Amino acid sequence: MLYSTSLSLLALASTAHAACSRGFLQEATTAYLQAQSAGKISILSLASNVSYAENNTPIDIQKGVISEAITIDFNRSIYDTVQCATFTELTATSSHPYVIHTRILYAEEKIRTIESVVTDTGDWAFNATGHLYWTKQETWDQIPEGKRDSRTVIQAAGDAYLDQWGAPSLPVPLGTPCARLEGGFYTAREDSISLQANTCKMGAFPQPLKVGDRRYIIDEELGAVDIFNGFPWLEQSKPANYSTPSSNFFKVGDGLIRYIHEITVCATPRCGL
Repeated sequence: MLYSTSLSLLALASTAHAACSRGFLQEATTAYLQAQSAGKISILSLASNVSYAENNTPIDIQKGVISEAITIDFNRSIYDTVQCATFTELTATSSHPYVIHTRILYAEEKIRTIESVVTDTGDWAFNATGHLYWTKQETWDQIPEGKRDSRTVIQAAGDAYLDQWGAPSLPVPLGTPCARLEGGFYTAREDSISLQANTCKMGAFPQPLKVGDRRYIIDEELGAVDIFNGFPWLEQSKPANYSTPSSNFFKVGDGLIRYIHEITVCATPRCGL
């Protein structure tokens, strides 16, 4: 896919920029949240050639969801000082419910790239109220310096989870317990009678899935990684090799996955399933 190639080039370009401070990224994230809440992109420090995309489609930033005032009920962010990039998950339950994952890449203290996976009614397992309730129950604390995993270990944990979709025999470093929040469905519900309760294990797919177009934001201090990716097979209105826009957000500690948040966009209600 042409756009997939463009995304890969953007990811490579981002690593060429100098690292930046955590303080800068935290301030930049505050500005992003203010801009999204007000629907005013003028709050943001944008590069003249800023790239903006939603659900793997480049669009005019003036017409994007970022230009829509959204009442944000909860948000969680991570900071990648190596790539000079941020990731933010936000949940909104008001007049137009959303769960949005956004990655932003900076250079010379200006935004060069914004990409969002935007989910709302009809998307896979979407339930903003459920998402809000469960995400607020979780603890994503900063990890003491001497106990932090390396970027390599954190990324490998997330990759292993996605790789297993194509090769079920591959090991995945899942912690015990581990909770998976998929749209509004949660595996750690106290009333769950599922065999998957309190675990992040996935059942087998009807066919092996190769998850491509992976783009990473990694935060060693929080032990977290988000992976934007293309989820194949799920959307029934598209060919089997179609990549459905998706994002997987992982909390990792001692090399083990503790939480997973997944949002997935559908071209048709519930992807036709």
